[in-house]
Amino acid sequence: MCDEITEADLDRAGLPVRRRAFGALVGAGAVASMLPAAACAAGAVKGRDVGITTDDGTVDAYFVAPSEGTHPGVLMWPDIRGLRPAFRQMADRLAGDGYAVLCVNPFYRWAKAPVVYSGHDFDDPGVRDTLFGYLQKLDKSAVQTDAKAHLAFLDAQKEVDTARKTGTVGYCMGGPMVIWTAALAPDRIAAAASFHGARVATDAADSPHLLIPGTKAGYLFAIADNDDQQDPESKERLKAVLDPRPEWHEVEVYKGALHGWCPPDGRAYNEEAAEKGWSRMLALFKTTL
Repeated sequence: MCDEITEADLDRAGLPVRRRAFGALVGAGAVASMLPAAACAAGAVKGRDVGITTDDGTVDAYFVAPSEGTHPGVLMWPDIRGLRPAFRQMADRLAGDGYAVLCVNPFYRWAKAPVVYSGHDFDDPGVRDTLFGYLQKLDKSAVQTDAKAHLAFLDAQKEVDTARKTGTVGYCMGGPMVIWTAALAPDRIAAAASFHGARVATDAADSPHLLIPGTKAGYLFAIADNDDQQDPESKERLKAVLDPRPEWHEVEVYKGALHGWCPPDGRAYNEEAAEKGWSRMLALFKTTL
């Protein structure tokens, strides 16, 4: 996952630490300039900042949907760097593909977004320590408390078609969160996509993947090459619980793609792999939502 080992992998791969003034990149257009043309070909969308009340406080989040009509809802869990300009742009893109998207700040209990402006801030050990401190407190109970409120928010929006099922997508630490969300609302969540998910299938008795048989969602697990090298059994654990199920599922190691390859503001961003993963996510959503 996103730790010192991954940072060392990025160093060995020769990927530069690109110090950029991301504090100025507060608009989706600025972040979109980093993405390939295909990523910017979305239809007209409207986004707004929102606040969502949970049992533990108020989540600052970003909601975006196509400008017209009603659409399936999607709950987006960002990586450990949190809600920031890059994830707003990713939410915009998914909305342009026909979905009503809620991207949340998972760290709202301790800090408002953006906790960091870009993936490159993660190169600072102090930033990493702070974020991992937040993450240690985000257990299944906390995430499901939040997910309950997030799903209720989505269903209350006029842009969301509540007659259709809901999807969820997570990056890095968001991998377990999509499973916990699907387990919380098995009759509502029909699609769950995990990109370079962290600790989604371990040998622990409470590993998130063990909840999958009790859910009704289709699943996509796109695994980073170096994550697979660290824990090659993870993909086999996933296949063991997914293969007996009739629902759509896909487990794939993205060869050559390092942990964190999807967000466009990170050191590991890999355009080819990111576009492939995006297309597989849309295939899952088209089939299930």
